[in-house]
Amino acid sequence: MPTSYALLSTYPPTQCGLATFTAALLAQLRQSGDRAFVVRVLDEPGGQAGTEVVQDLVTGSAASAAAAVETLNGFDVVIVQHEYGIYGGPDGQDVVSLVEALHVPTMVVLHTVLSDPSARQRAILNALIASAGAVVTMTQTARARLLEHYQANPEKVRVIPHGAADNRVRASPGAGRPRVLTWGLLGPGKGIEHAIDAMRILRDRGLQADYVVAGQTHPRVLAHNGEAYRRNLESRARARGVAGQVHFDDRFLPAAALSQLIGSASVVLLPYDSREQVTSGVLIEAVTAGKPVVSTCFPHATELLTGGAGLLVGRQDPHGIAGALQRVLSEPGLSAGMSRRSAELAPGLLWPAVANSYRDLAATLTARGVTAGAAA
Repeated sequence: MPTSYALLSTYPPTQCGLATFTAALLAQLRQSGDRAFVVRVLDEPGGQAGTEVVQDLVTGSAASAAAAVETLNGFDVVIVQHEYGIYGGPDGQDVVSLVEALHVPTMVVLHTVLSDPSARQRAILNALIASAGAVVTMTQTARARLLEHYQANPEKVRVIPHGAADNRVRASPGAGRPRVLTWGLLGPGKGIEHAIDAMRILRDRGLQADYVVAGQTHPRVLAHNGEAYRRNLESRARARGVAGQVHFDDRFLPAAALSQLIGSASVVLLPYDSREQVTSGVLIEAVTAGKPVVSTCFPHATELLTGGAGLLVGRQDPHGIAGALQRVLSEPGLSAGMSRRSAELAPGLLWPAVANSYRDLAATLTARGVTAGAAA
């Protein structure tokens, strides 16, 4: 008998990582004949919605929260996407009372697990862990943090990878200069300034490469600071004398166009400043596409790349980035070896495998009769 799923999350046309994740997971769940729908989280009411959106949760609205709870309780399984910034109240604390009001099997998917949270952030996550039937992290690093820093029962925490589209055979780099690619929503903390400095170092070493930075400015950054970060990066490229090699594409690319762009890259660069990031959809997409990766040592990259799919460098280290890129682009056999290791990892990271893991977890919860209230 088909299972009915309700996914609580932001959702397209909202442009953020959780919305993209939810759309992909929903589509994959539906492919097996299950019923899957979305309760969409919005900052303001309104906006175009497809038939898969059955209810809106407007942040700060008690009426919409009550309606969301009623709708969610009408499904077999609820999958809550959690990030501190998307729900109402300080640090998104309004999600706690909503999850506590559910009486159907509920899993909470944690996109961020901080090792040093504020007291309120810790309280929110502890409350969600207590109320959920199961908690999903996307890396072993995040699971270890839950067990060490939060009140998490090990039996309740399941690791399911982020998931990625199958871009393994879509395209390949063309002739001409090698292409270094970074993509994703743009904003401070992405470390692009250090990558630009690295391109100058590469040029001074005689290695000519193009650097493509693809993606719109993050909507929240845009609302507060406009395009100041992007303009600063463009000015930096001019000041370093590499404006002709650094190319900004400010579009939010649809899946087909993104697949083509990833396929055209010689190497994917993740120069992030973060010390905390335990989940990166960009990293998963790069590895499953079979692309060599150069990344700073944020936790997800350290976990996924240590086996040979990429090279790790220090944060805010242009010379380290330049050295790693030079190795990938010029050292015989290195790039091919990374691609082979990525090919070994890819099958378990693609959306069909990931969705099957969610189905298995849902079946376990329903078989045990584990509801949100009973999970505590």
